[in-house]
Amino acid sequence: MDDILVIGIAGGTGSGKTTLTNQIAEQLGEAVTVITHDCYYREHHELTYDERTQLNYDHPDSYETELLVEHLAALRQGLPVEVPVYDFSIYDRTDETTTVYPSRVIIVEGIVIFTSPELRDLMDIKVFVDADADVRILRRMVRDVRDRGRSVESVVNQYLATVKPMHEMFVEPSKVFADIIIPTGGKNPVALDLLVTRIRAHLA
Repeated sequence: MDDILVIGIAGGTGSGKTTLTNQIAEQLGEAVTVITHDCYYREHHELTYDERTQLNYDHPDSYETELLVEHLAALRQGLPVEVPVYDFSIYDRTDETTTVYPSRVIIVEGIVIFTSPELRDLMDIKVFVDADADVRILRRMVRDVRDRGRSVESVVNQYLATVKPMHEMFVEPSKVFADIIIPTGGKNPVALDLLVTRIRAHLA
């Protein structure tokens, strides 16, 4: 549908993507549908818990991006989709799904969403949220310990083993595909106002 605006919001772990996305959604309410790439982590029911904890979850191949592309294309046509439910506490996708309905504005949020040409082609506006590495790791540590049941040691080990190298290999280079680069993420009220103004113009 021509009247659906798709916005991609990417950036490194802890950069402020979710904060920015939530602030946009709060201001625009039901006019916005949000989909996170994290919901599309591949399922690994065949592996034990310990084996799943050793996987590299920061590589683009860890996501079932082809399913997200399929879902986003359907939403653009005005069709509802069944989005997977991922459980971070067990490092695996559950057997449940959430029904997501299209709206006039769809926000797709994720660390590596700009690495997929097929996904980028479905986006009208691509936003990259930038933040210093030390700020990002501290935010990630607080989130993972508080919300995902992780230990401080496991967060540090994962950051050094996969998060940092994958950021340098995939996330940072994908910034070249952004239409807008926002420093400090959700802490940038000027950028937030510009985005909301652009979306309101589309809705009008």
